[in-house]
Amino acid sequence: MIVFEHVSKVYPGGNTALRDVNLHISKGEFVFVLGRSGAGKSTFLKLILREEKATSGRIFIDGKELGRLKEREVPYLRRNMGVVFQDFRLIPSLTAYENVAFAMRVTDIPERKIASRVPYVFNLVGLSDKMDKFPDELSGGEQQRVALARALVHSPQLIIADEPTGNIDPELSMEMMELLAAINSVGITVVVVTHEHDLVRRFNKRVITIDDGTVVDDCAGIGEVLL
Repeated sequence: MIVFEHVSKVYPGGNTALRDVNLHISKGEFVFVLGRSGAGKSTFLKLILREEKATSGRIFIDGKELGRLKEREVPYLRRNMGVVFQDFRLIPSLTAYENVAFAMRVTDIPERKIASRVPYVFNLVGLSDKMDKFPDELSGGEQQRVALARALVHSPQLIIADEPTGNIDPELSMEMMELLAAINSVGITVVVVTHEHDLVRRFNKRVITIDDGTVVDDCAGIGEVLL
C-alpha cells in the first residue's frame, strides 16, 4: 500500500527533513507513526499526499510511483485517501452534512449518490442526529467525527489521521481511536501520525518511530520488533 525506498527530502536552504527512509505498510495494516515535533512526521505526510516531492528515492502508493505522476493525476490519487487533520478544517458556514457533501461535489459526484452516501457515513461515525448542525454548534469530538465522515465519504482504501487526538480530551481520544480501529477491521489501511506515547501504548499496533528525519524503530506491537 505505502512503500518508501531510500527516500530523502531536503528543503530549499538545506534543511533535511527525511534521510534515507525505507518502509513498507501493507494493505489493511494499522500503523502509528510516532515522533516529536520537528522529527519529520509532517514531511512524511506531505510526501504521501504528493504535496511535496522527494528529493531522492521512490515512493509508491497502491503500486503507483508518486514521482512519475502528472499533476492532473494527483487529485485522483488523493481521492483514494481519506485524511483527518488535527484542526478538522471544516467550513464554518456549512452544516455538517454540507461539509461532507462538499468533498463529493468537488469531484463531480452525482447528487443522488451524495444524498445516499453522506447519511451512511454519518451513521458510521455516530452522528446521524447532527447532520444539520454548523461546526460551532458541535463539540470538539463531534467536529472530529464530521472530519472522519468526510474522510470516509469516498470509500478510501487508506485513512491517514494527523494528530487525531490533539484537540480533544483523553476520553474522546479513546473513542476516536476505537472508531479508527473499527474502520481498520473491515480492511481499510489506517496510518495515525502522533507524538503521544501514552496513546500508542494503549494499542498493540505496529509503531514506526521517526527521529531527526530517520526511522529509528519499527515495532510490530508491544514487545515485538519487525525484522
